[in-house]
Parts: sequence; C-alpha cells; structure tokens
Amino acid sequence: MHVNRSTTLRARWVVPIAGPPIENGFLEIGDGRVLCTGKATAETSICHDLGDTAILPGLVNAHTHLEFSDLVEPVGHAGMELADWIVAVIKSRNARSERDRDAPQPDRDVITTGAIEAAQSGTALIGEIATTPWQAPATEVTVVSYAEVLGLSASRAAERFQAATQHAQSYPHAAGISPHAPYSAPPELIKQCIDFALRSSSPLAMHVAESPAERELLQHGSGPFAENLQSLGLDVAAHFPWRRESPMNWLIDSLAHAPAASIVHGNDLRDDEIHRMAIHPSLSVVYCPRTHAYFGHAPHPVAKLLAAGINVGLGTDSRASNPDLQLWREVQFLLNERQDLPPDCVLQMATQGGAIAMQRGALFGSLLPGRVATLATIPTQAPSEASLYRDFSSAPASLFRLMPPTTRH
Repeated sequence: MHVNRSTTLRARWVVPIAGPPIENGFLEIGDGRVLCTGKATAETSICHDLGDTAILPGLVNAHTHLEFSDLVEPVGHAGMELADWIVAVIKSRNARSERDRDAPQPDRDVITTGAIEAAQSGTALIGEIATTPWQAPATEVTVVSYAEVLGLSASRAAERFQAATQHAQSYPHAAGISPHAPYSAPPELIKQCIDFALRSSSPLAMHVAESPAERELLQHGSGPFAENLQSLGLDVAAHFPWRRESPMNWLIDSLAHAPAASIVHGNDLRDDEIHRMAIHPSLSVVYCPRTHAYFGHAPHPVAKLLAAGINVGLGTDSRASNPDLQLWREVQFLLNERQDLPPDCVLQMATQGGAIAMQRGALFGSLLPGRVATLATIPTQAPSEASLYRDFSSAPASLFRLMPPTTRH
C-alpha cells in the first residue's frame, strides 16, 4: 500500500515495541514516517481500518549471507561439526562460482532473490555479510552491507581489506565491515577493521564464539578447526594458538572500541565473558536461533545476555544453515521453543535490538515518532495480550510498506 499524505491506520493491536501493545490501536503516518500511536476512540479519524490485524515495526534481520539464497536446502546435515560444515560451504561456493562463471550478474540476482524473500515476511532491514565486489539488491528493502574481510596470509588479508574500503566508498551510507571470524582473521587484521570502523563511524560484525572448537583453536591450536585448516593447506602452527592469555577477552575488549560491534552467534559465550561484555554498551550479540538448532549446540545463553543488559538482535544466517530467510520464523521458533524468554523480549530482539546493533535504531525497530513506516502485519483476533502472543507463535507475517521517506536512511 502506498500513502503519500498523512494517514491513520487502525488495527486490533498496535505493537510499538518501545511500549506495551495497544488494543484497538491507531498509527498515524506522514511522509513515510511514524507520527504517533495510541488507542483509537470514537473521535479518532481513521483512514484505513486493517481489522483483525496486529501492526508491528518492520522486522530486522541482523545477520545473513544473501549470496547463498539460491540454495534449496542447508549445506551438510543437522548436527554436523561446525568446522566440517565450513569446509562443505567452501566447496559449495566454489562449485556455484564455477557453474555461474558465464552468467551476467549471478551474485546480484541471488542477493535480490534473498532480499525479496526476507521482505515478504515482514523484514524491513537486513544486515548482510557481503562478499566483495557486491551489488545492492534490486529491491526497496534497506540493507546494511558489511564487507567481509578475511585472510590468514598477509597478502590475502591486504587484498580483502582493500576491497572492503572500496565497498565503503561505493555505499557510503549503508556499509559496515566484518572481520570474518577469529579462525580466518588474525588479530592484526581484526584491529585494522576496528580502526576502519572508528574512522568511518561504521558498524562492525564478526562471527565470534560459534562453538567450543573455535575456543580450542584459539587457546591450544588444536581440534576440528585446526584439522580442517590443515587439510586446506594452511600452516596452522604459524597462526594458532593466539599468543594471548585469553583470546575471547581480547576479542571482547577490542571489538568494544568500534562504534557498534555485533558479536554474531555467541553460542559459546561463558558467564565471565557475558559480564565483561555488559560493561561495553557498543557491543551487541546477534543470535540466529534456527541455525543454532541446526548444529545442535548447547542451549544459547541469550537469557543471560538479556539479564545482563546486553543488546541482542536476531538473524536468520543464510540458507546454507537455514531452510529460509524469514525472520518471523525465528520469532516463532523462540516463542515455541524458549519458554524462558518473555514474548515481548523476543519481539524486541527481532526489531529494535537488531536495529540498534546496526546503528539504525533512530530509523527502524519501533513505532516511535520519526521511524520509517515500513510495517509488519500479523492476522489476529486476540482478545488479550497473552492470546496475542499465542497467535504470533503460529500466524504468518507480511510486509505492509508505505511510501518511503523523502530523506535518505
């Protein structure tokens, strides 16, 4: 729906995220931005009554890799060792690159397909890990593209970092940087990326604490990651273990210097590390629930992260570890499988938490005045807040997009 003037929507429920759900609520919008929300009365001038619907801010998928959006099923099998899965992903990527070598723009077509899939289920903002050179998807969904930087060799690291700086020049208002992971980016490269984020005031994202095997590699230079790196012809002993007393503490303290840093996954974070993170307001964790379940990891410490006051967003990760890119299904997974998490916290992670992690909290993630009026809608006849959340656990979400604002995101 396109609205090019001030208009007021009414719905059975309006869920602002920044406040409690409003039964029989209204949402006033002007020039593509939220003006106000409230409870509808007989005096409220309603332009469009959406009926038995809940209105939410557009969802935020804070972590994905859209380049894998043409996969029809995840790579490997459920419960496999993460290090083995990464090798399988590399092989899959190489095979796809060979297959698409003569296609005119295969990467952009696949990225666009993924962005459209995400948007159709209510997603307004995507955090994309971009393999450079990268082209923005041909869709109106807003994408923050983190240029991926990796390389254990100095030459590879320099080449990837240079590509990241060029990416930032191409997308000056929508780019971030992503030192890939501690098993693929040495400390010197990580520091270089942090310095770049500081200079450019850009968000940063990094895969950290994905599995106990990552910790074993960093601390002892052994385990599944070491074995697979060796099988790829890399000199493991030249890079691991890290020459630091606590690699994880070093990562936390270093990443905290970035303007906004997302620790992606965080499956293996320990209590003392969570407490350490909590003193750094620039740090967020992006939790990918169904990808976490795919690998059969130990229960995610998301409840401890929230209790410690750490900002948490949600992501789908990619189709290499997830059957789809529907962020709403991550919400439903948590509503059904993590009864220890309050439903309002789950919704906050799926909206405001992800927007904050990407430095977009002033534009996305809530229905506060001034936010972009790209909305998610869910059918519901719920008579109470408790039954509303029960409906959310099974009902589909869709995108309700109004005219984009006249100012740049």
